[in-house]
Amino acid sequence: MQCELPDFQAELLRLVNDRRARGAVCGAETFVAAPALVWQSSIAQAAARHSQDMVDKSFFSHTGSDGSSAGQRLSASGYAWSRWGENIAYGYSSSAAVVDGWMKSEGHCRNLMSPAFSEMGLACARQSQSNPGSTVNWAWTQVLATPR
Repeated sequence: MQCELPDFQAELLRLVNDRRARGAVCGAETFVAAPALVWQSSIAQAAARHSQDMVDKSFFSHTGSDGSSAGQRLSASGYAWSRWGENIAYGYSSSAAVVDGWMKSEGHCRNLMSPAFSEMGLACARQSQSNPGSTVNWAWTQVLATPR
């Protein structure tokens, strides 16, 4: 699985920035090339918390099992944000496949292409042996944000 590789996050950042550099059509909205995103570790921590939560508790939602939003998870990780967006996915076996999936979804595509975001963090979690009955085997969470 792609997210077991030590550099999968760098690969995802590269793939996302490649898509942003090309521009895209997301539903009825056309996005011109957007500036590259910068990796931010505290954003990745918030993404990791959510991916692991979805796998551990066997659910798929932007709302955490504790009722948290991505903004609350960002704040808990110590990131002072002014704007955020979140893309989630499951069932993808590679970095390229998850980015392709997000680009085919209008809302996820808009988040990914938005020039309002300048930083990104991403995580992928896999089903653990402690919860082998989870219906979410792999969960991807991408959080895009702009600092205060």
